[in-house]
Amino acid sequence: MKILHTSDWHLGQHFITKSRANEHSLFMAWLLKQIEQHQVDAVIVAGDIFDTGTPPSYARELYNSFVVAMSKIQCQLIILAGNHDSVATLNESKQLLSQLNTRVISSVSLDLEQQVLELKDRKGEVGALLCAVPFIRPRDVMQSEAWQSGTEKQQRLGSAITEHYANLYQLAKQKREQLGFAVPIIATGHLTALGVSVTESVRDIYIGTLETFPANQFPAADYIALGHIHRAQKVAKSEHIRYSGSPIPLSFDEVKKPKSVNLVSFSEGKLDGVTELTIPQFQPMQVLKGNLESIEAQLAEFKSHEDELPVWLSIEVQEQDYLTDLQTRIEMMTTDLPVEVLQVRRARKDREQHLHSQVKETLSELSVNDVFQRCLAGVEFTTDAEIARKSRIELAFKQIVEQVEHATQEDK
Repeated sequence: MKILHTSDWHLGQHFITKSRANEHSLFMAWLLKQIEQHQVDAVIVAGDIFDTGTPPSYARELYNSFVVAMSKIQCQLIILAGNHDSVATLNESKQLLSQLNTRVISSVSLDLEQQVLELKDRKGEVGALLCAVPFIRPRDVMQSEAWQSGTEKQQRLGSAITEHYANLYQLAKQKREQLGFAVPIIATGHLTALGVSVTESVRDIYIGTLETFPANQFPAADYIALGHIHRAQKVAKSEHIRYSGSPIPLSFDEVKKPKSVNLVSFSEGKLDGVTELTIPQFQPMQVLKGNLESIEAQLAEFKSHEDELPVWLSIEVQEQDYLTDLQTRIEMMTTDLPVEVLQVRRARKDREQHLHSQVKETLSELSVNDVFQRCLAGVEFTTDAEIARKSRIELAFKQIVEQVEHATQEDK
């Protein structure tokens, strides 16, 4: 029995104004080839199939096309909801997709039978049992009690999630006994397990007040396929508890490490091995760091770039002096080069030093707006989207100040 574990596709994502439609399309084509080449029996997508709860039409088209392609090659597909996915959106086509050898698990069910699935091999025989656990919302597994402290709520929620896993695993063991032969039990999850390494693109999710889930609270399954963390890794150095990571870099700090999916093999009802299949980089992306002289030298190397696609760049400039024309200088350096600069920012320590050198006044000498503007000065707003975001922040701050001042006047 072979399964392929992937997650965090984030279909429909816009990356600093750039669409990822082409990358996702190429990834899916590559993935289908791997499935056929390695004779995969089932594919598990462990959450965040979409980037938002209301994905654009092209993202839905990619999703539907992949489901159809999977049904043609007779490979079972399991889709699990992540924190970015809308339960309602996934449920729209759930029944239809079930006719195409695809199971969609959008939320935790009161009927545990709905979450313990049979995974069949290409011969149509049961090859594994799956405890299909999507992103868990607090209301799915417990009722809130107003009188409880934050610590008590966290402990109670952790216990509820642990119990849910245990109940599913127990049911899976019963089903295995009914089958009368050894098959592996696989579990899934979309959460942050204790001790993992995250990236900038991972937006924090807290299941209620539960920040992380201890690895030793997972059931004794033969393999645990996790989603939410975008960097492929083992959990607690366990060979069988893994994040597959996202298939494409969702932030610039994910560029250095190759992306992959996990090809998981089982034999005689036990885990046989996990192979990371490296995904090609479909869109050239790089991060450049250094002072302006170093940046200019690094940019010169792109003159020999022969790829049809321009390289997306993040440039972090390290300079002692505060440069008001930084964006203009970078634009001049990149003229006629096969690159697109998506992000320009000063090194964090330089931004902090600039703020420290500017703000020598005491708070009593500064107005509320002065303090706010000092904070904004340490952040780069270069792209149209970032500039629009800055305007929204300034407007929101102005409205808050006016509300506070109005309330203060009324109190007087």
